[in-house]
Amino acid sequence: MPITYHPAEDVQSLVREVIKRLSLTHIDPNRVFCFRSRGSRSRRGIARCYSLSKIWQKALSIPSYYIVEVISERYDGLSDENKVKVIIHELLHIPKAFGGGLRPHIGCVTRRTVEENYCRFIASKNQSGDRNPSP
Repeated sequence: MPITYHPAEDVQSLVREVIKRLSLTHIDPNRVFCFRSRGSRSRRGIARCYSLSKIWQKALSIPSYYIVEVISERYDGLSDENKVKVIIHELLHIPKAFGGGLRPHIGCVTRRTVEENYCRFIASKNQSGDRNPSP
């Protein structure tokens, strides 16, 4: 069965919320697109972050864009807490320059940084009066 891709409005909303609550001002939410895939043979992946490389930006005369893909078979069954953590993880791959590159796991995108940012996300929700930790 081939992989299919569909826009993921629920993920897009969560991405926007995470960007806002964590003050990830270097990320332009209008240039991050979210898709849900079905049919992936990936054994471990839950989500992926893609970038439009510099060479494509130059060739097409357009700015950088990013895509967050969630793999339906693994993402959809997660708890709301884990969905937020997955989105935080993927957004941490986007560098401060927002120029088309991706940050690596080693030293940048770690379990620790995801947990720290998740705690900040929950604290922001609590400060705003929204006590529900779900997205």
